[in-house]
Amino acid sequence: MSRSGYSDDCESWSLICWRGAVSAALRGRRGQEFLIELRDALDAMPIKKLVADELQTVDGCHCTLGVIGSKRGIDLGALDPTDRDAVAQAFGIAPAMVAEIVFMNDEASWNAETPEARWGRMREWVGSQIHGGAA
Repeated sequence: MSRSGYSDDCESWSLICWRGAVSAALRGRRGQEFLIELRDALDAMPIKKLVADELQTVDGCHCTLGVIGSKRGIDLGALDPTDRDAVAQAFGIAPAMVAEIVFMNDEASWNAETPEARWGRMREWVGSQIHGGAA
């Protein structure tokens, strides 16, 4: 199983319910505020690179969530990156939103991807999730 917790074992009704939870988390007030903060944190990165499979690497590189965690001063080393409930609690967002961001960061690209390309793809995705022209 992936860090996002997504699998191919989802029945049709449970998949519909899950996608509804993801959609609600992303478009709700808390989700939109988080996405705007995330967009701004991505834009402020001096070196525009993102890693997969972990919140932070030993050399200080981050995944998409790790960027905002570092900005907020969250002890990323104390979090299990595969525990989406704990990550959600630490970041103040819904577990469904954590799973979706992690999936987009780690698994949404079907090709081998450079850290720079991952940053560009994720920045575009985050911007596309912000409603009201604030992308």
